[in-house]
Amino acid sequence: MTLLIDSIDETEELADQQMLEIERLLHFAAEKMKIKEHSEVSLTFVSNEKIQEINREYRDKDTPTDVISFALEELGEGEIELVGADLPRILGDIIISVPKAKAQAEEYGHSFIRELGFLSVHGFLHLLGYDHMTEADEKEMFTLQKEILDEYGLTR
Repeated sequence: MTLLIDSIDETEELADQQMLEIERLLHFAAEKMKIKEHSEVSLTFVSNEKIQEINREYRDKDTPTDVISFALEELGEGEIELVGADLPRILGDIIISVPKAKAQAEEYGHSFIRELGFLSVHGFLHLLGYDHMTEADEKEMFTLQKEILDEYGLTR
């Protein structure tokens, strides 16, 4: 396995099979992106209230959102990179709002698991440094997202 995933459903709304499916998708994405063996990621499913709290605290946006990622490899001002041959690559945290995912699945007319998959891959790509702040970056990231989801079989 390429990726070590620490996943938790704080809402206790997801079935074990749904959690397993998202973990499989992230393993697939990690292989496609050629992520170093034994890299680590944290995946947490939360309520709208919890993600709003996180969004307010870390992004100064007092509203619930669908997914937030915290890339641990991004260096802040004054931080230095630790390099070691035997250190695992810790990519960061992906936090997904289960109620937002349910609402968006209904709004977009696809399955709940497809929306969870989309949000998981979206967050994962953010951990790898992809972003959508410019039109060119958005096109690159969203094309890659679609490729991963389509190749895995989670189409709209």
